[in-house]
Amino acid sequence: MTTHRPFIAPVQFDDAQAAYDQVLAIYDTNIAYLRDAMKRFVAGEDVGEHVRACYPFVRVHTDTVARADSRLAFGFVAGPGTYETTLTRPDLFARYYLQQFKLLLKNHGSHHVKIEVGTSSQPIPIHFSFAEHEHIEGSMTAERRLLMRDVFDLPNLAAMDDGIANGTHEAPVGEAQPLSLFTAPRVDYSLQRLRHYTGTSCEHFQKFVLFTNYQFYIDEFIKLGHELMANPSGAPGDDYIAFVEPGNLVTRRVGQSVQPGDALGAAPPRMPQMPGYHLVRADGTGISMVNIGVGPANAKTITDHIAVLRPHAWLMLGHCAGLRNTQELGDYVLAHGYVREDHVLDEDLPLWVPIPPLAEVQVAIEAAVAEVTQLTGHDLKRVMRTGTVASTDNRNWELMPQRTPERRFSQSRAIALDMESATIAANGFRFRVPYGTLLCVSDKPMHGEIKLPGMANQFYRDRVDQHLRIGIRAVELLRALGVDKLHSRKLRSFTEVAFQ
Repeated sequence: MTTHRPFIAPVQFDDAQAAYDQVLAIYDTNIAYLRDAMKRFVAGEDVGEHVRACYPFVRVHTDTVARADSRLAFGFVAGPGTYETTLTRPDLFARYYLQQFKLLLKNHGSHHVKIEVGTSSQPIPIHFSFAEHEHIEGSMTAERRLLMRDVFDLPNLAAMDDGIANGTHEAPVGEAQPLSLFTAPRVDYSLQRLRHYTGTSCEHFQKFVLFTNYQFYIDEFIKLGHELMANPSGAPGDDYIAFVEPGNLVTRRVGQSVQPGDALGAAPPRMPQMPGYHLVRADGTGISMVNIGVGPANAKTITDHIAVLRPHAWLMLGHCAGLRNTQELGDYVLAHGYVREDHVLDEDLPLWVPIPPLAEVQVAIEAAVAEVTQLTGHDLKRVMRTGTVASTDNRNWELMPQRTPERRFSQSRAIALDMESATIAANGFRFRVPYGTLLCVSDKPMHGEIKLPGMANQFYRDRVDQHLRIGIRAVELLRALGVDKLHSRKLRSFTEVAFQ
């Protein structure tokens, strides 16, 4: 028997703020119910045979293909029908939900479309109900933890697959079409994973993300973050108010007030697998940087989870093997195509799907290289080549017999090789997140120039700081460009969801 659960009947709204407030009320009511039951369960009370609370849902229905003209790639449904999704963490996604609601009403409101909000039938797994610093389950005995499985709902993987994002989801006849790429359980799952992998809470993540495969870049990012925090804001575009490190260690900028929760941060006893660092802006459009380490598996893992935060763009800054004899160590490679031999996305995104360069991102990166290096024209082309990057899951590809990798690289016209860039770009394409890649040549194994300790140390000293500053400048240019131009229609599929 399931105990009585909170239920708020569906209500239609023609005001975005009112619709959001209802989502918040339903979510808070259900979460409070779960947390109270869990606390009583831990205390040894009998809370009933089964305790269940559910996510809020949002639904829109239209009978016409007509809608307002929009240059955005989101904010409208594809055609007549009913569209629905479950929502979570309205506190975290307040700006995002309000924007989506406003666009839906703006683009379809003239046809009497309203936003319907109510309590869904999708259970909230008990693991996703705990507050950030709440660990009440740790005090239970093994027997009590085992009983928890019978009393509360656990995560159901069938409710959180990526069929919608992959374009393979087919709603059963009579059921609503998806309104967003991710269901509430899928979002909650990734929010939990982000904390685990990066050592920082999802609240700190910003709308622009830099990925790197070397700690040297993180060291420079930390240095830059602390330098900015030690000086009052002044330069145009420099609106960073805090710097956050693993363990949720928050450093506020000079002149900024300490916020509730800042004191709860603590240096982790060991670094997480993919540590995250955040230059925070008040509007959330700052820069997060993650050291994903080496390999396409890590690249897929972290982008699978960061995607639910709906970033405005992510860029890869890392090292690569130069494949052309004319390249020099320290030269830059701006990827405009990818050879995908990483294999981690083969089942989700077929290899026949092209991963196109995004003009807005390419232009911003090239402009940033020119600005930071102070080079133009032929001089700029001398230190930065645009071409195909090959990504492989075989770190020791040089040892394969009969020179087969070399032949494939030549046939694809690849100019650089790494292990992560194609994965990050392909997952950006898959999850509709604008993407870009700027790599730096650190060795040329096909031409006998392998990394030696002395050479590598000098290379890192000479290039890492400049490369990072280029990436940050590219983000600033993308931010100034505006979301409406960045989220172009080239990432929208035939039957795309309404939420960006």
